[in-house]
Amino acid sequence: MHHLLGRIVDGLDFETFIRARHEAEAKSIMIEIIEKLGFKDVDIVFLEWKGSGARVRARAYIHRAGDDYAWLRNEEEA
Repeated sequence: MHHLLGRIVDGLDFETFIRARHEAEAKSIMIEIIEKLGFKDVDIVFLEWKGSGARVRARAYIHRAGDDYAWLRNEEEA
């Protein structure tokens, strides 16, 4: 899996509808889910409240601007 993630230029986006009592709870749940998948650097990039919950899109960053990009090193390391 690490080999495959090394080919990602920036991050992975996750989007779903989360049942929650309020926006902050939906945001917290989304971040917790992604962190439990093993990602440490997560931002909420979109959140829209819709009555019983929120449509949430989050980005789990593999690389941020200025990181050590695997594809700039030996292709076998990427």
